[in-house]
Amino acid sequence: MLDKVVIANRGEIALRILRACHELGIKTVAVHSTADSNLKHVLLADESVCIGAPESANSYLNVPSIISAAEVTDAMAIHPGYGFLSENGDFAEKVEESGYIFIGPKPETIRSMGNKMAAIEIAKAAGINCIPGSDGPLGKNQEEIYEIADKIGYPVLVKAAAGGGGKGVRIAHTKANLQHAIGLAKSEAKAAFGDDAVYMEKLLEQPRHIEFQMLADVHGNVICLGDRDCSMQRNWQKILEEAPAIGITAEQREDMTQKCITLCQQIGYRSAGTLEFLFENGEFYFIEMNARLQVEHPVTEMITGIDVVKEQIRIAMELPLSVKQEEITHKGHAIECRINAEDPKTFIPSPGTVTLWHPPGGPGIRVDSHLYTGYEVPPYYDSMIAKIIAHANTRESAINRMRVALSEMVIEGIKTNKDLQIEIMQHDAFHRGETDTNYLENRLGL
Repeated sequence: MLDKVVIANRGEIALRILRACHELGIKTVAVHSTADSNLKHVLLADESVCIGAPESANSYLNVPSIISAAEVTDAMAIHPGYGFLSENGDFAEKVEESGYIFIGPKPETIRSMGNKMAAIEIAKAAGINCIPGSDGPLGKNQEEIYEIADKIGYPVLVKAAAGGGGKGVRIAHTKANLQHAIGLAKSEAKAAFGDDAVYMEKLLEQPRHIEFQMLADVHGNVICLGDRDCSMQRNWQKILEEAPAIGITAEQREDMTQKCITLCQQIGYRSAGTLEFLFENGEFYFIEMNARLQVEHPVTEMITGIDVVKEQIRIAMELPLSVKQEEITHKGHAIECRINAEDPKTFIPSPGTVTLWHPPGGPGIRVDSHLYTGYEVPPYYDSMIAKIIAHANTRESAINRMRVALSEMVIEGIKTNKDLQIEIMQHDAFHRGETDTNYLENRLGL
């Protein structure tokens, strides 16, 4: 039994992990930067340790400080949440070498699935379709690069081999701007991930982004909790997610479920993870695996009744999964809106003091947020400050519940994207399920 867990993250996900730990009778240690001493989970944790200055490199990415926090508090495990060090294989390895339990996948799995080109080969071995591409990193020979692009067919997507989150990604519509796109992608990839390797793949013109939530324990049990649609995006950043994805047949869902299970079995996966796909013209194309907890896991929890974070912790304790594949059922429909501290038109971050926070409520409404009146939103981190989740028996009812919840929510003192989310709830194309990954940017004229 785990006695104490260090939560190596901040914001709403740190609070989410703390609550799961406390439900399981596990004590918590909140590590925080000097800017985050008043975070809600820091105030609620059994213990807290300041690990550095506000900048992430000096705190939430400071591996020695996080390990030291586990040492001085006599903790047994470290949960990385999402972002920061959650998909850093070296961090996971350091945690385990230091004698602690890493609540996540094995270090070697994080490394193999974190490299998109390696992950593509693994997916192919599991019988999963992949987008036509360069089948490896791009070299320096420009003529060879042009030949690869001609074979794939324009437009093409140049993508960082390491990392994710939309960083190190550029589109080239013609040969004339291909080298420029490669240069920008390599530069951004180097800055974001310390690795400028990029590869190329065919750009699908009107795809939907659909992903499958996986859980796997150390006893070889693997289950798929179902799919989510994450097509509502801006600059490859998700804004809204829902489960289950509409327009997927039962046969397609069963086929992809089995293929995802096979992939996880082949690599000996453990913990929670998500396999991500583009879906176009009735075909799924693998793009990547996120070997960590996802921001949007609540919509899956709402339709399955399964607590993904508690399952992660159980897996780390080497306990078997609490449910079998044949026992998983989906009830109704769930939608999640990400609430960001940013201008709804320019998307410029809006840090500052929250002078009033009134979360929505009512049947089927869940709020995951670390906000409170008087909280100071710092300028150093991701702008997401809340997630509003609506669950109902039907998709249309879930949309209506979300619309009402958003209208009830009050956040004063800072700007948020609330109005944008309300607008999306009123779009006819969204109601009809006719949106793809380009929809929002086309709608906004970006």
